[in-house]
Amino acid sequence: MAMNEKKDTIYASEMSKVEDFAFDRNVADVFDDMLHRSIPGYGAIIHQMGSFAARYVGPDTNVYDLGCSLGAATFAVRSSVNLPGCQIHAVDLSADMIARFKQRLSRHVGVVPVTAHCMDVADLNIENASLVIMNFTLQFIDFEKKEQILQHIYDGMTSDGALVLSEKVVCDDPAEQQFIESTYFDLKRFNGYNDLEISQKRNALENVLKLDSPSMHMSRLRKIGFSRVSEWYRNLNFASFIAEK
Repeated sequence: MAMNEKKDTIYASEMSKVEDFAFDRNVADVFDDMLHRSIPGYGAIIHQMGSFAARYVGPDTNVYDLGCSLGAATFAVRSSVNLPGCQIHAVDLSADMIARFKQRLSRHVGVVPVTAHCMDVADLNIENASLVIMNFTLQFIDFEKKEQILQHIYDGMTSDGALVLSEKVVCDDPAEQQFIESTYFDLKRFNGYNDLEISQKRNALENVLKLDSPSMHMSRLRKIGFSRVSEWYRNLNFASFIAEK
């Protein structure tokens, strides 16, 4: 763990009632550790955000990091882009996450201006966007609202813009899903989580996560109008897609 990074022990003690997962202060305190121990290849995904920024971001355009949490994707983009008129908008509904993000932003060295927004992505005005990033954000949005939000993003993008969508996914085949999920739990054990933590975290997320299969994600993005959709990353039940307008 990095200096000052706290270890995730939120679900280490047995709870009489497991509340639904929320991005509150307790989660914000340990979020770095939680991500790196829970999402295989998370560091590689974030590193690629910088590469995508170098490819798609143009001068006098906006970049949106929707569900920015502590700002890892924002900082990757900011470290990779130095273009006149470019701005980054980091958006998260959690006040605790935005507060921590602003602390990190004050220490980050970069030229591109960054504006933090504590609000629902559904209420955000997206315009002139050359790159939009949604890393593990859509999975917390109700199924009936997903297409509407993605359409809103598409409509606010430049003609050559791109959307990066990273998600926890489910398999179309039940047997494959069972295998992938059990392998994922093995990975979490390898990363130091015990069976109680795994079980309680799973219960906390049960009513919160709204997961789709990779084929559903790609079909939805094509239906909205994206001209090319590719699954560029996959590790167990985590995937990332790049959709070009």
